[in-house]
Amino acid sequence: MPQRLSLNQKTTNRWSVQEAVDGCVRAELTSIGLWREPVHEVGVTQAARMVTDAGLRVSSLCRGGFLTAEPGPERDRAIDDNRRAIDEAAALSADCLVMVVGGLPEGSRDLAGARDRVAEAIAALAPYAEERGVQLALEPMHPMYCADRGVLSTLDQSLDMAEPFAPDVVGVVVDTFHVWWDPAVEAAIARAAERIASFQVCDWITPLPADTLLSRGMMGDGHIDFRHFRRLVEAAGYDGAIEVEIFNADIWAADPDDVVALMKKRYAERVLEP
Repeated sequence: MPQRLSLNQKTTNRWSVQEAVDGCVRAELTSIGLWREPVHEVGVTQAARMVTDAGLRVSSLCRGGFLTAEPGPERDRAIDDNRRAIDEAAALSADCLVMVVGGLPEGSRDLAGARDRVAEAIAALAPYAEERGVQLALEPMHPMYCADRGVLSTLDQSLDMAEPFAPDVVGVVVDTFHVWWDPAVEAAIARAAERIASFQVCDWITPLPADTLLSRGMMGDGHIDFRHFRRLVEAAGYDGAIEVEIFNADIWAADPDDVVALMKKRYAERVLEP
């Protein structure tokens, strides 16, 4: 049952890389989604060794992106940081580097211009990623994050931006939390065949908390039909990891082993066929 199930490290936010790896082993999971910040705490080489020694693989590395700055030093730093992220994804043999593309620059109302700058940055980064065997995975985000976090709001927008590049160089993330609301999502997932780099699941809960960044729920606690989305991505040819990524203060405060046990239970009940 858990062969495709992957723990995104953010779901057990207080675990270090080693603790998360050990937790995956205890839960008999085979893959893990890592975040750059805790990886940096131990070093990329050591993190890669921890994963390999445990017999795990890295289903994704979070995150690259934040590419909407106007030309200048800030944009140059962002491009340089994304090249480092690509190097880290390659060193970890990650299935993909998740790209959270960024929101509007401070004081800007030029949404079209921000999206154009993301496209220009992806074009600049794609050859570097291809040389290192890393797939960039553009993640559309729910529109409530458009201003401050992700100017790509639909799967179709992400696919339009990925289209100039080979599927194994620039793909997309299908995160149920971000795309479940979109009336065009079924057709977009079908269109995404060969470009789905990551499939992430967590629930949309109501009422939303005051901090909407922490509004993701455990599968079954909200409104999303996960079996429907799993069938859609599988029909599009995706057979990779199913990664659980949850930002939620109550889940973060709970015992991480209990969270992983509940994650496995809900995955079986809500994501797999009954």
